[in-house]
Amino acid sequence: MARIPAVPTSLLAAGSLVGGFALAQATKKRQLGGVVFAAGTAAAIPQWHRTIGAGGAAALTGLSIGAMGASHPLAKKIGAWPSVAVVSGAVALTAWAAVDRRA
Repeated sequence: MARIPAVPTSLLAAGSLVGGFALAQATKKRQLGGVVFAAGTAAAIPQWHRTIGAGGAAALTGLSIGAMGASHPLAKKIGAWPSVAVVSGAVALTAWAAVDRRA
């Protein structure tokens, strides 16, 4: 049986930030965006844990949550979508460097 390739955790984490923001903006329901963000981050955590251990997984989870929080004040300076792009890129690059490139 063919194995389905795993989705890179960098894509899950960054995609959940972008997708969550897009959904929140489209529906005017921030909670829905939060659900997308939480689901994407939660989906990445098991691979983070397997690859870099509990401490590394906790650090990447904290980075993702911090990035989401940091996007709000950053948006006031550079705009909403540019802010989401910056923080998503930072999360993606970090997750790739710490986890995905090893896979």
